[in-house]
Amino acid sequence: MENKIISIQEEVKKAIVGKDEIIRRVMAVIIAGGHILLEDIPGVGKTTLALAFSKAMDLKFNRIQFTPDVVPSDITGFTVYNRQTGAFEYKEGAAMCNVLLADEINRTSSKTQSALLEVMQEGRITVDGQPHAVPEPFLVIATQNPIGTAGTQMLPEAQLDRFMVQLSIGYPDEEAQVNILKDRQVSDPLKRVCPAADRVDILALRKVCREVFVHDKIYRYISRLCSETREHPLIRLGVSPRGALAMCGLAQSWALMHGRGYVIPGDVQDIFFDVCRHRIILNGKAQLQNKNEFRILQEVMGAVQPPKAAEWI
Repeated sequence: MENKIISIQEEVKKAIVGKDEIIRRVMAVIIAGGHILLEDIPGVGKTTLALAFSKAMDLKFNRIQFTPDVVPSDITGFTVYNRQTGAFEYKEGAAMCNVLLADEINRTSSKTQSALLEVMQEGRITVDGQPHAVPEPFLVIATQNPIGTAGTQMLPEAQLDRFMVQLSIGYPDEEAQVNILKDRQVSDPLKRVCPAADRVDILALRKVCREVFVHDKIYRYISRLCSETREHPLIRLGVSPRGALAMCGLAQSWALMHGRGYVIPGDVQDIFFDVCRHRIILNGKAQLQNKNEFRILQEVMGAVQPPKAAEWI
């Protein structure tokens, strides 16, 4: 299994240069069975990252570019009357795939954004009262431009909570930028990405991930971290129980990627910010004190004592 994980990442690195840590974190979310929100300025490779992973895993890929005129049926599909058979037939929407790239998700209406809620949580779509299961595995990789960029709006809190993590790619360093320029002169790096796994491998990895051992002390540590976000004086909305489940699942995946069959407190700490940064809402006092989500989450982690090794081994 470890070889499969490494092979997928190596293929993705052919298209994404100098961002090995982001690739590892995206891989961990895929194994954990979560969805990914990529927030960054345009042009840093968010779409390329999603395309590279879909090719490396040999999964059915759909992309939808969110604009103000996109409607919910573009995502969910719709039913149409067939005059020849005298019955209504379901026509698939963009979500009927393994990997759905929701590009610039915060440029469309809240009504259209909410069309993703059921499929992200339940793995199915309901159209005219009839449920339609999406293929397994199913993954949403959504990109959004920073709030304040022209044409953007806030995602609803309920939808943000369905993303396991929020990540940011950031600018490449100078050496990586030079390599990108050289690569583009020769060919499209995405064309060099080859399948290193398939849907059966991904489902098997997810099964192994769920079997990674979590001690009761680790469960309690996660619970206390989440409780601390709800009680912090500068946080108006803390991490939900769904967020706690996401933290536990991603910690299991992180442990698996590091060759362990059990979770340690360091796994939780490594993924804590990614899971929580988009789930908390700060109050006015935080702005007055010039504190952002990162600083406050650091305070939360510092306020909760992790279990000692003797307690969870």
